[in-house]
Amino acid sequence: MAPRLLVYTRTTAYRHDSIPAAIAAVHALGGFEVDASEDPTALESALERYAAIVFLSTSGEVLTPTGRERLTSYVESGGGFVGVHAAACTEYDWPYYGELLGARFDRHPEYQPGKAVVEDREHPATRHLPVVWDFTDEWYDFRANPRGTVRVLARADESSYDGGGMGADHPLVWCREQGAGRVFYTAFGHAAEAYEDPDFRAHLLGGIRWAARLDGRGPDPGQQPQKTL
Repeated sequence: MAPRLLVYTRTTAYRHDSIPAAIAAVHALGGFEVDASEDPTALESALERYAAIVFLSTSGEVLTPTGRERLTSYVESGGGFVGVHAAACTEYDWPYYGELLGARFDRHPEYQPGKAVVEDREHPATRHLPVVWDFTDEWYDFRANPRGTVRVLARADESSYDGGGMGADHPLVWCREQGAGRVFYTAFGHAAEAYEDPDFRAHLLGGIRWAARLDGRGPDPGQQPQKTL
């Protein structure tokens, strides 16, 4: 039986027009059974049947208190969590979620072409990419730099686009461990066109497979499990 994903796309703030294309792209990745939902009760049931939970451009407060408890238990017990793009604009009122994801969204310049520098080409999400990846997106700034608490996979080259606000060290893609679980986040994925890009699809697939422990590896020796808040 193929591993199962829960793709959660509830929004209570800004809603991305790309969400339908993004869901279709996850289905098209192959190798997974996919449950897509915007119903918060989807996070209130037993989550252990899922290889990973994907927050795909969620925004605002999207979980019930029970959903928060279930998600915490799932990740701490070894579940995989994947955040895509506006997942960083989610659950601002829940401190644990900020720790889980690694950083929270602050602002972004206009949608435009730019360059990402791939720092880690050993990870399944980035091993197929060039050292400098040309992409078009919103180039998120974050409230704090997550480096030091995450394994940075790619950063923005702010000299390649207008309006960057974090300087020379500007992580955009990273992974980390939380309890016994794995977390992967990519800031890319604003527009529907991203989900038609073969490199981006491979990027997303690699991140999901890593979080779901389908990459043939055990715990990452470079990351220590983090305590809950």
